[in-house]
Amino acid sequence: MSIVRPRLVGARVLDLCAGSGALGLEALSRGAAHCDFVESDPKVCAALRANIAALGAEDRATVHRAEAGAFVLDRAERWDLAFADPPYAEPTAAALSARWIAAPFAAVLAVEHEGETPMPPPQPGATLDVRRYGRTAVSIYSLDSEAS
Repeated sequence: MSIVRPRLVGARVLDLCAGSGALGLEALSRGAAHCDFVESDPKVCAALRANIAALGAEDRATVHRAEAGAFVLDRAERWDLAFADPPYAEPTAAALSARWIAAPFAAVLAVEHEGETPMPPPQPGATLDVRRYGRTAVSIYSLDSEAS
């Protein structure tokens, strides 16, 4: 989160594969204006809504029950920051990155994935910064005009 901290104040954030909502809730606690949480599992969505309520963030959060890749497909909306922490056993991290490369749905996309997972390279007009933390990596795609 510290990597994108300067971008958080007033930001519209997207938390894909939200799970408990930790990434989006952290963004809200650091000054983001609104977070759209996307989670496909109905039981997890219920827990996510409870977490949002427990933190009193209902007025700055929207929960969408949807598959992450389908949610961002052909959307006219554009977020300031998008986070994704998909299950490592699925090809979702690379697929979401490829979707962002084809049609950026956020100025910045940060995707957590297993460190050995090959991620697609950015297209011209974008950058990729990969941070490694043991067996985990975070790939941060940014539009050049948005790079800090």
